Amino acid sequence: MKRVTIIGSTGSVGVNTLKVIDGLPDRFEVVGLAARGSVAELARQTARYRPLRVALADAAMADAFRSACHDAGTPEPDLVLGPEGLREIGGMPESDIVVSAAVGAAGLEPTYAALRAGKRVALANKEAMVIAGELLRATAGRHGGSILPVDSEHNAIDQCLRAGRHDEVRRLILTASGGPFLDRPARDLDTVSPAEALDHPTWKMGPRITIDSATLMNKGFEVIEARWLFDVPSSAIDIIVHPQSIVHSMVEFVDGSIVAQMGVTDMRLPIQYALTWPERQDSPLPGLDWTRIPRLEFRPPDREKFPALDLAYRALEMGGTAPAVLNAADEIAVGAFLNGEIAFTAIPRIVAAVMDAHQTTPTDSIQTVLDADLWGREMARQVATRYQVSAGPVPSTGER
Repeated sequence: MKRVTIIGSTGSVGVNTLKVIDGLPDRFEVVGLAARGSVAELARQTARYRPLRVALADAAMADAFRSACHDAGTPEPDLVLGPEGLREIGGMPESDIVVSAAVGAAGLEPTYAALRAGKRVALANKEAMVIAGELLRATAGRHGGSILPVDSEHNAIDQCLRAGRHDEVRRLILTASGGPFLDRPARDLDTVSPAEALDHPTWKMGPRITIDSATLMNKGFEVIEARWLFDVPSSAIDIIVHPQSIVHSMVEFVDGSIVAQMGVTDMRLPIQYALTWPERQDSPLPGLDWTRIPRLEFRPPDREKFPALDLAYRALEMGGTAPAVLNAADEIAVGAFLNGEIAFTAIPRIVAAVMDAHQTTPTDSIQTVLDADLWGREMARQVATRYQVSAGPVPSTGER
């Protein structure tokens, strides 16, 4: 019986993790739950799973949570609050596996705490590996922790890598849907609206990740993740556009063999893989119906049309705090676009300008990463004022 803590238990990944655990009740026990808000849902989860400890990232919600537990007749668990509470529950000694599914940089500290405590981390928090992948990998190595990705592309790579040794790998191939503007002419992107950018053809996701998929920055982030998850140089990580999203990713070995992972597009599949690794267990999910699979297309990404990809590779080359600044600047720029303040094409230009201004330093501590994150956000706010739609035409593609 493995004991599981779920950070971000009320979000999509957290809820799906609990569904997987429900399907394997003799394999897993929930000992910790953590969430930012969603007090009513967290109280329902507490009543059902009776964890030893619950963490609330927002300490102001503590009284509401206690009230919800009281109303449900649920004994109040050990309740820990704020960032310190998240760190505590991430490293709690009673758990064997920590599912890190909190959104944004808030998931970094509990992930770090879990790895310092030698836990297996089922990582669904993209930002943690993007902004501090080098630090997290080193921490896991020093303390006997491990990271298994839940993100579908990296989970697919992990599965494919089981076909050969690390020194037999020629390259990793991450697949990308291409987003809503795959076939839109580059000249039209200056005038696309937030509603158009949020209309993803394949996935239903949160606003930021949907816009990042439209710019392909999300795929750039995945390159950074892959660099640290699998210990391969960025030059050995490629991206291929695959609009059908049936092949989740591939690994090419030195003999030319390519191993691909395919499956239904359901997050329960990579979650169960990360929880049960190195074994595989029966799942209620259906297999692929090969009679209904459309023609599979593959094409290279248009790097001129989607410059965010090269910005991610550039951040890896810069090293240190550059990926943290990349992520922070992108978040601010995406927010400005969603608020109607800048054009879609200004997003990568703002990020590039912030990176131009950044003097990278080694990521030797969590505080260094958080300081870089704050600097990147503030600088992006300043740069974004140059691209205000109300101030006049958006600068040409050649400007930063």
